[in-house]
Amino acid sequence: MNQYLQLFESFAKIGSFTIGGGYAMIPLIKTEVVDKRKWVKDTEFLDFLAISQSAPGILAINISIFIGEKVKGTKGSIVAALGSALPSFAIILLIALFFESFKENQLVVSIFSGIRPAVVALIAVPLISLSKSAKLNKYTSLIPLLSVLLIVLLGISPIWVILAGAMLGIFHYYFSKSRLNKLKKGDGE
Repeated sequence: MNQYLQLFESFAKIGSFTIGGGYAMIPLIKTEVVDKRKWVKDTEFLDFLAISQSAPGILAINISIFIGEKVKGTKGSIVAALGSALPSFAIILLIALFFESFKENQLVVSIFSGIRPAVVALIAVPLISLSKSAKLNKYTSLIPLLSVLLIVLLGISPIWVILAGAMLGIFHYYFSKSRLNKLKKGDGE
């Protein structure tokens, strides 16, 4: 099968059957692109996910663009983004057209009440899986914990937490580079 068609089909399937938004799509996307298709490795997926979450726009579209680009370049990113967006667009359009007629329907209310806890699980599963891929140690595991505390307890915007994390990463890079250079100079003497 043509790889463009595979990209479209994979992301259309994900876009069609994911309830709960971008975070609920993460395990489906990971299974499809890392485990099944092997288009990207675990670490690449984690990087794409981090960039997709940090970039403006919809998580699923962002990550489909990155993966499409990796697999088939610019055309691949367009095909993957369309595959991700079109099913969701069609489903939302249909729901919007008929929402008024069934929003008070007790069966529909019950269905959505049952779906909510499943969505929480769909979000939790990749969190656990991705934390393993991130290769956290006793020091770096403090970063997500501190981030949660800053956001939940102190009400700090996630944007500031992301920016602070980026700044700490830059600081760590230059500090490590400086330390390595000092060690090399010390060995040369």
